[in-house]
Amino acid sequence: MAMLVKVDRFLRASGMSAARFGRLAVNDPNLIPDLRRGRNLRPPTIARIEAFIAEQA
Repeated sequence: MAMLVKVDRFLRASGMSAARFGRLAVNDPNLIPDLRRGRNLRPPTIARIEAFIAEQA
């Protein structure tokens, strides 16, 4: 599953803003807009995002 799809599902379920998610997950408030524009993520960043989502569940 693409990371953007996972993040979008999380955002809908949690009600968290995209900027807040990016800031809390990887200290980058532009993360989601950048992903929507095609940004590629490195494996460590993907791991941080997945860990953040898992912690919030």
